[in-house]
Amino acid sequence: MEAGRQAGAAARGLAVNYEVAEKKGESVRVGLRETGEGLYEISLDGKTVHVDAVRSGRNIYSIIEDGQQFEAMVDEKGAHGFDVLVSGRIFHLEVIDERSKLLAGSVAAVVSGPQIVMAEMPGKVVKVNVVVGAEVRERQGIVIVEAMKMENEIPSPVAGIVREIAVVEGQTVEAGATLFVVEPPAA
Repeated sequence: MEAGRQAGAAARGLAVNYEVAEKKGESVRVGLRETGEGLYEISLDGKTVHVDAVRSGRNIYSIIEDGQQFEAMVDEKGAHGFDVLVSGRIFHLEVIDERSKLLAGSVAAVVSGPQIVMAEMPGKVVKVNVVVGAEVRERQGIVIVEAMKMENEIPSPVAGIVREIAVVEGQTVEAGATLFVVEPPAA
């Protein structure tokens, strides 16, 4: 047990680097280091701030920074990423592993066949930005879905041709419902 505490204390000094991007925004590199129980040091563009963060719900954190309190909702996105909702703004955090990043940059993903994009959570379709047959680029916004009072632009996972739009504006969708299908060009 004592060895586990010592390992945890030693790990506190290590910084985890994240690449952070606001939806539709530029990404920046952020360093996060735990300095004590619920205390963190955050480095961004050469500036360092200290915050106190306490979990106040299943995925909600109460944060105090420079005397100001706010809440952040954290949604885990796989083993290395998170979406964080703060003051009505969504940020995507992705852990930076330099070796994996270099490898990923040197290998192009091979995608074949139609790519079916489904709703991650229940919501209402606010806007459909393209029509069937449209040529789209990777990460181009195809559909906007309002969920939890937030508008989320759902992008195309690949460049290609939109083969199906399975929703209409104003439609309510459940988690897992097909939104659209994009087919990449033949290799």
